[in-house]
Amino acid sequence: MSTTRDAEFTEFVTARQTHLRRIAYAVCGDWNRADDVLQTALTKLYVAWPRLRRDGREEAYVRQIIVRTDIDEHRRPSRREQPGLDGHDGAARAELPVEERSALFDALQALPVMQRKTVVLRHWLGLSVEETAAELRISTGTVKSHTSRAIAALQVGLSSSEV
Repeated sequence: MSTTRDAEFTEFVTARQTHLRRIAYAVCGDWNRADDVLQTALTKLYVAWPRLRRDGREEAYVRQIIVRTDIDEHRRPSRREQPGLDGHDGAARAELPVEERSALFDALQALPVMQRKTVVLRHWLGLSVEETAAELRISTGTVKSHTSRAIAALQVGLSSSEV
């Protein structure tokens, strides 16, 4: 039984890992954090695998864990600490090659966290308003207002970058 479980889990992860990593990056905006969040999500998925595999909800479960783990990381006090020494600037973040970053993605990363999450869940993953509200644990009205504001900000940001 354990061998079958491990084989099914490995097959799922192999098939979906790249897609799930991209979702985590879209939610987090940082490849390193996305890898950490995805690792946490896959660990939790493995624990719940027998129950979820029976119901066919494994993808939704991982997506939900990715979003919730990122929210938890933002709430942690250690997240608010600034690394480095007083009076010294930290090292500049290395930019990704142009091929890997599009104007849309840059504009998406400039959005506030909850607006970015609603746009990713609603428009990239195609979830309904109700599904997005359930995953983020907010009301449907809040999903609609975050999404509306985010789309308006994206339109402004993208139109100014074309000039």
